[in-house]
Amino acid sequence: MACAGALALAGEPSLARTFRAADTQAADYPTVQALRLMDQLVRERTGGRHSIDVFHSRQLGEEKETIEQTRVGAIDINRVNAAPLASFAPEANVLAIPFLFRSVEHLHRVLDGPIGEAILDSFGRHGFIGLAFYDSGARSIYNSLRPVRSPADLAGLRLRVQQSDVMVEMVRALGAEPVALPYGQVLTGLATRLVDGAENNWPSYVTTGHAKLAPFYSLTEHVMTPEVVVMSQRAWEALSPEDQAIFREAARESSRAMRAQWQQWEERARREAVSGGATMLTVDKASFEAAVGPMVEQLLSGPGMKTLVERIRETR
Repeated sequence: MACAGALALAGEPSLARTFRAADTQAADYPTVQALRLMDQLVRERTGGRHSIDVFHSRQLGEEKETIEQTRVGAIDINRVNAAPLASFAPEANVLAIPFLFRSVEHLHRVLDGPIGEAILDSFGRHGFIGLAFYDSGARSIYNSLRPVRSPADLAGLRLRVQQSDVMVEMVRALGAEPVALPYGQVLTGLATRLVDGAENNWPSYVTTGHAKLAPFYSLTEHVMTPEVVVMSQRAWEALSPEDQAIFREAARESSRAMRAQWQQWEERARREAVSGGATMLTVDKASFEAAVGPMVEQLLSGPGMKTLVERIRETR
């Protein structure tokens, strides 16, 4: 009788509730729009029992703070970049390795296949349920002082980096001084000369106003670290298996929609930056890759990391 009761309970839908989702980007940013699409899909497929309230523009805190809150269950769903997430889930470090992905197409093949699935699954060991990846484009270096075309040009520059050990070590290997700052403090940092520059993708460079203060944008494209949609284990375990499947598939569908929107945003942001006075600089990519080579080799010494990176590099 006890077993029959447990099976009957497992088949029941989870209690209706509204889930809190965090995103540090502005209301119209592609990741925020994707989370809103996820909300729409969840509402439709649960008959309105569940919904997602999206808190954008750092309303629930900076990225590092929201990751901590998600792990303890204070935030239910979170869109974060894989680089700072690696401080809590070390397996995400592989996605922040410089010059690992050959192209956006290569990145997508990795994320959409068994490697991406294994990385998402690995977050469960650290209090997160990995639901899907969102695009974040290629990150490049920009600064307010001078053109940068090789690592030698970075000497003496103070560059803001994400709160990530890998990103700190990467900028140090390139010869600049890394300054780990929350995303929301970068504009003030540039305005007050706390930092001379930063590194990010085209849409973030433009929508934050960084392009007006740091007009030299060097196309290093050093990492293509994706965004990740994660859920707290507490919120996930409160869902029935049927509802878990609905949330996971809604996240995956929102990811596919986000990719199409992201490409349009990148192209528009690039045009806006250049028309607004930014200088787009080609660089000697081989020299940047060589500069971070020893640092990458050290990263590969971690347990299982070398095998995983080889699998990624072999993906065609």
